[in-house]
Amino acid sequence: MRALADQIADIDAVTIYGRVAGVRGLMVEAAGPVHAMSVGARVTVETGVRPIPCEVVGFNGDQALLMPFAGLEGVRRGCKALVSLAPAAIRPSAGWLGRVVNALGEPIDGKGPLPQGGDPMPFRAAPPAAHTRKRVGKPLDLGVKALNTFLTCCRGQRMGIFAGSGVGKSVLLSMIARNVDADVSVIGLIGERGREVQEFLQEDLGDEGLARSVVVVATSDEPALMRKQAAYLTLSIAEYFRDQDQQVMLMMDSVTRFAMAQREIGLSAGEPPTAKGYTPTVFSELPRLLERAGPGSGEGAITAIFTVLVDGDDHNEPVADAVRGILDGHIVMERAIAERGRYPAINVLKSVSRTMPRSADPAYWPVIQRAKRLLSTYGDMEELIRLGAYRQGSSAEVDEAIRLQPALEAFLSQGKDEVCGLAAGYAALAAIVAETATDATA
Repeated sequence: MRALADQIADIDAVTIYGRVAGVRGLMVEAAGPVHAMSVGARVTVETGVRPIPCEVVGFNGDQALLMPFAGLEGVRRGCKALVSLAPAAIRPSAGWLGRVVNALGEPIDGKGPLPQGGDPMPFRAAPPAAHTRKRVGKPLDLGVKALNTFLTCCRGQRMGIFAGSGVGKSVLLSMIARNVDADVSVIGLIGERGREVQEFLQEDLGDEGLARSVVVVATSDEPALMRKQAAYLTLSIAEYFRDQDQQVMLMMDSVTRFAMAQREIGLSAGEPPTAKGYTPTVFSELPRLLERAGPGSGEGAITAIFTVLVDGDDHNEPVADAVRGILDGHIVMERAIAERGRYPAINVLKSVSRTMPRSADPAYWPVIQRAKRLLSTYGDMEELIRLGAYRQGSSAEVDEAIRLQPALEAFLSQGKDEVCGLAAGYAALAAIVAETATDATA
């Protein structure tokens, strides 16, 4: 009843509207009471066939620039543009678990309407003040042994998965979603291929994973504003559950498509292109989005994993470089590793968790250091070893790295349906290193 009363209170007492003056590219120009249209305000264009929701993204002289949430078919000059004075917000509740919604918070899974909660959550919320946020919590079991051991993640930490297309980002996300030790998972599929959505829900996530998840979907064919809005909605839902003192696992695939959507919007609004065509607002919106994840001021926290689709496998392209500087660690997946059949294709030497070594079990930290050192030694000599140019006995350290490599490659491999906890991962790695040390002594 409270939620219903609040929604009734949000209904505008006075109808304010302008008129469509023109359409330029993706942008609708509206004339009329521009003083009532603030940036971010919702405006609905009435076409006579279907209403088209829009958002004010800027102004040009005495006209407001509107970006639509749907296609512009049917829009003509003179159409009414109704201005909504109510703030753009959603009212999530625990009843949203197990549901799939679009970027506007509307159900798209055919399971009926969503139960509405009492407290509105704005799409664009400010992150908690830095001095009120708690520190990251204890280590979090992600269920993936390569991450648990070499890149231990803490509750409230924000990590990025950096990879090119087809290297296995979505499969790694699904493994984490099913196995992570969290109360709730919130998954944002931003600019996803339409045919892959059902595959992800039914095969990768499964009924058990979906039951404790909320999935937000905006496919690649949807307008840029819908793709951008889906990212904001994903964070808003996660913030709701965090404010309920729950441990939230947030996964977004991908931040790059959010940046591309913002680039489309910025170019349509007349912003100048900068690095690789990305507009300045892209690099101002990224921290505003990513900083919303992390520890809260209460007991709840949002542990976040964002995927970054690196352009042409260039890990130093502008979006990847900007995101890497904001997050608390990065997981690098390489095509060369995937091509030799090792999944997940994580390069642990190029990956970093910024909570290490504090997040790692102190008893196993020497084991992790030794394993990384031997992996690095093998990587440095790999070409010579493959060509047969290295002679056994030339270096005791290289000999040990060669003996260790098959066992370590097997350790870093993990099937999609396998689960490995924190303690089991540490113990398995310690057994491999100890066995190799024993062989070397003998």
